[in-house]
This record gives sequence, structure tokens and C-alpha cells, in this order.
Amino acid sequence: MSVFRGTGSVSGLIRKANLEGPLDRGAPERAADSIHQMPFTTSLPPALVATALLILSNVFMTFAWYAHLRNLSGRTWIVAALASWGIALFEYLLQVPANRIGYTTLTLPQLKILQEIITLAVFVPFAVFYMRTPLKLDYLWASLCMVAAAWFMFRGTVASPG
Repeated sequence: MSVFRGTGSVSGLIRKANLEGPLDRGAPERAADSIHQMPFTTSLPPALVATALLILSNVFMTFAWYAHLRNLSGRTWIVAALASWGIALFEYLLQVPANRIGYTTLTLPQLKILQEIITLAVFVPFAVFYMRTPLKLDYLWASLCMVAAAWFMFRGTVASPG
């Protein structure tokens, strides 16, 4: 059972969309109409699938945005930009399906906060282990702010057990 209100699985969402039409949560032409065109579907909850894809997407995004500072510092900026765009293509191939799947059960503000939490969770290990920047308490304080943001965005939408 999904902890978020909704159909509980991507497969169930596809069946629901095919039988009942698009989900109506105030947005015209929901992503539920096109989710059946995704190259993969599972019985996992859509929010979980979206989270996993967003984590992978963020790994690519973080490398596209910052790895050139370490790896291509001796090259011209245009070489770094082209290399970053090449990496970013893979990020978009994961991020677009992630957002379409996530938007079937999460609101747009919830998706945005989820994305920001994942970005911070991916960035901190990248900064510390790959870029070799010192670990600071500021990361903890930023994380606590994100926890508060998540609480505000998700309060009232998490299903109670039972």
C-alpha cells in the first residue's frame, strides 16, 4: 500500500486512467494519460518509482553541473559546457519520466520539495567525497530546513496506518 493517497501502484494508475480517464486534481491533461507510454511500469507505488528515478537523475545532474570544476578546469568553458550538456541528456532521460510518474500521485509543490531534498542528499556526498570539500554543520542545518519544507508540503497527505 502506498503511503500517499492515490491508486497505490503504477499499474493500478494505468488501469484507472484507462478506465476512468485522466485524474483531475486541478491540472488539465494529467500525466496519467501518458504514463502508459513509459518504457517501464511496475507494481511499485508511483511516488517510490519517481523518487528512485529522481535520485538517479540527480547523480547525473550533479556531475553535469559541478564535475567539470575538477575534471575540466584546464579546458575552455565551451568544452566544459558541451561535456555538461552531454551528461545532462541522461539526467533528462530520467527526470522527465520521474516527474510524469510522480505527478500522478504527488502535487507539483510536493514534487518540487522532493526534488530539492534529493538534490541536497546527492550533493553533500558528491561535495565531500568527489570534490573533496570539508563536511560542515551547514549541511545539517540546510537538511533540517528541507525536513521542515517537506513537512509543510506533505502534511495532511500521508495516509495513516490501518
